[in-house]
Amino acid sequence: MPKINPNHATARRRKAVDKLMTSLIVVATVLAIVPLVLIIADVASKGIPVISLSFLTSLPGWSAAGVPTGGIANALFGSFIMIVIAFLISVPIGVGAGIFFSEWPESRLSTISSFTNDVLAGFPSIVIGIFVYIVIVLSTGTFSALAGAVALSIIMIPIIARSTEESLKIVPVTLREASMALGVSRWRTVLKVVISTGRSGLATGILLAVARALGETAPLLLTVQGSNLFPTSLFQPTAALPLLIFNYGMSGDPTLEAQAWGAAFILIIVMLALNLSTRFLLGRRLGEVRAEI
Repeated sequence: MPKINPNHATARRRKAVDKLMTSLIVVATVLAIVPLVLIIADVASKGIPVISLSFLTSLPGWSAAGVPTGGIANALFGSFIMIVIAFLISVPIGVGAGIFFSEWPESRLSTISSFTNDVLAGFPSIVIGIFVYIVIVLSTGTFSALAGAVALSIIMIPIIARSTEESLKIVPVTLREASMALGVSRWRTVLKVVISTGRSGLATGILLAVARALGETAPLLLTVQGSNLFPTSLFQPTAALPLLIFNYGMSGDPTLEAQAWGAAFILIIVMLALNLSTRFLLGRRLGEVRAEI
C-alpha cells in the first residue's frame, strides 16, 4: 500500500481550508451588499416617478380639493442652510482638536480630550437633540435653523476630529523632523507640512461627517420643528429633508407618502455622492502615502 506524503496531505488540507474561507468571505460580502441594493432599488422604484423639476423647486401646497401638491424646495434649502452652518462650526473645532490629538499626544489634556471625543462620538443623536433643545430652543423660545445646525455640528465634531487625527498620524515622521531641522517652528511645521500632506485625509473626514449629519432626523425633531415656507431667519422653524421624510412617511396620506419616497431617493443620491467622493479622496491619500514611503 503506497504511503501518503504528510506534506502533500497538509498542502491539500490548507488548500481546502483556503477555499472554504474564501467562499465564506464571498458569501459574507454578498450578504452585506444585498440589503443595500434592495433598499436602493426599492426607494428608486417608488421615488423616481415622483421626481420632477417642479418637485425640486416648488413649496408644499394643497389643491382646491385638499390634495397635497408642490414639492420639497423648502426642505432642500433648509437642509443646505443647516449643513453649511454646521460645517462652519464643526470644521475649525474638529480639525483643531484632531491636530492637537495627533501632534501633542504626550499632553495629558490631549489624552483626556481624545477619550472625551470618543465618548461624544458614541452619544445617541436624540440625546444631543435634547441637549440643544434645552440650551438653545428653550432659551430663545423658538425652534430654529440655528438650533438644528448646532445639533448637527455636535454630531460632526468627533468624526472630523478622529479622522483628522488618524490622517495626520500617517504622515511620515521624517517630514516633521526635516522641517524642524531646518529651523522651522513646530506650529509652522504642523500648518505648512503636516496638514498640507494630510489634506486629502482631512477632506475625507469632513465629507464623512457631512454625510452623517445630512441623514440625521432625531435631533431635528427637537430643534427645527419644520415649516412649509422658505426660512427668512435663522431664528425660526425650518424644514429639513430628513424631517420632511419622517413627517410625510407617517402622515398616512398616499400623496405625501409618495413625496416622502421621492425625497428619500434624493437624500440617498446625495449621501452616495458624498461617500463616493470620500472613497476617491481616501484612495488618492493612500497612493500619496505609498509614494512618499
